[in-house]
Amino acid sequence: MAQSTAVSNTNNLDRYLKLDQKGSVIAEYVWIDASNGVRSKCKTLKKKPSSVKELSEWNFDGSSTGQAPGDNSDVFLRPVAMYPDPFRLGDNIMVMCECWMSDGKPNAYNYRHDASVLMDKNAKHEFWFGLEQEYTFLDENGWPYGWPKNGFPAPQGPYYCGNGLGKVVCRDIVEAHYKACLYAGIEISGTNAEVMPAQWEYQVGPCTGIDLGDQLWMSRFLLQRVAEEFGAKVTLNPKPIPGDWNGAGLHTNVSTKEMREDGGMKHIEKAMESLGKRHKEHMKVYGEGNEARMTGAHETASYDKFTWGIANRGSSVRVNRACADEGKGYFEDRRPASNADPYQITGMIVETICGKVEGADMFQTATKVATDQQEMVVEVAKP
Repeated sequence: MAQSTAVSNTNNLDRYLKLDQKGSVIAEYVWIDASNGVRSKCKTLKKKPSSVKELSEWNFDGSSTGQAPGDNSDVFLRPVAMYPDPFRLGDNIMVMCECWMSDGKPNAYNYRHDASVLMDKNAKHEFWFGLEQEYTFLDENGWPYGWPKNGFPAPQGPYYCGNGLGKVVCRDIVEAHYKACLYAGIEISGTNAEVMPAQWEYQVGPCTGIDLGDQLWMSRFLLQRVAEEFGAKVTLNPKPIPGDWNGAGLHTNVSTKEMREDGGMKHIEKAMESLGKRHKEHMKVYGEGNEARMTGAHETASYDKFTWGIANRGSSVRVNRACADEGKGYFEDRRPASNADPYQITGMIVETICGKVEGADMFQTATKVATDQQEMVVEVAKP
C-alpha cells in the first residue's frame, strides 16, 4: 500500500524496544470513552502480575474524554482483563478496564457492568458469543484507501474474499492485526476481505459470557494501534459511503447450552419471539447511524421491522441452514452496526432471552447516557 506522511517511524523505534527494562513491566491501561472509542495510558510495574487481581486501580481526567464534569473529573480505572502486549513484547501487558466514579457507581459509559451482572446471573445457560467485526480503511483525507481520488472503483463483485491487485487493499495491515491478536491471546477465529473495497472483517469467538466483550474491545484497540503504524485510519461507520455500497455490521452469533443440545431449535424459536417483542429497544443500542445501513438492501433487513429466517441474509436474524437441519445450534443477529458496543449487544440479548435481573438494566443504562451527558455539559459551562 502507498505510504502515508503520517506513518510511524517504526524502524527507529525497533532498537529502543529491544532495550533491557531491568525487571520492570509496562502495563497499558485501556478503556472506552464517551465517543465509543478506545483510550489508553501506561504505567510501570515493578514485576509481572500473575493475575488481573494483582493490578491496582488507576484514574484519569474524565473531563478530557467527555466522561465527567470538570469540577469532579476523576474517573477510576478498574482492571478486568489483561493480555500480552504484541508491540512491546516481553512481560509487558495490555489491561482492559472498567470506568467508575468517585461515588462508587459505574461511569455512565460503563456498559460492561450491567452486562457482567446479567452474564453472572445466567451462567447456567452457558452463553457462547461470536462477533463478526466489519470495518473500513480510510486514507489520511478520509476517503476509502485505494479508491480513486475524487472517484469510485468498479462496482461491487470482485472484492469479497478477493485476491490480487485492484481487488484488495491494506492486506498488510490486516495480516499484522491478525498476528497481533493471536499473540495477545484474543480468540480471533478468522478474517476476510468484505464486499466493498477497502472494507474487511474479522471474527472473535466463540467466547463465553462477558469475555467476548473484553476481547472484542481489545481487538479494536489493537486494530487502531496497528493501522496507526501503517498510516491508515480505521472507521467503524456502518455506512461510510452512501449509495450502492455495502455497509458495515457487527453480526452477532449466539448460542446457549439449551440451543446446542438435541431439540435446541425450539429454544432458538422461543428466542426469536422474545427478540421480536423488544426489536425497537435493541435497535436503540445496536449502534449509531444504523438506519443508513439497514435499508432492506445490501444484505440487510429493514430497520423498523423484525424478521427471522433460515439462511436468509436479508432478515434481522438468520439461522444457519445446517443448524435448522440438525435441529440445534445457534442464531446470527444481523442487526448490530459495526460501531455498536459488544457489551450492550450481548447484555441486551441475554436480558431479552432470560429476563431482567436486579442490579442491571441494559436499555435504561444506555438511554440514561444522553441525559447524563447533557447535564454534564451544563455543569462544565458553569462559571
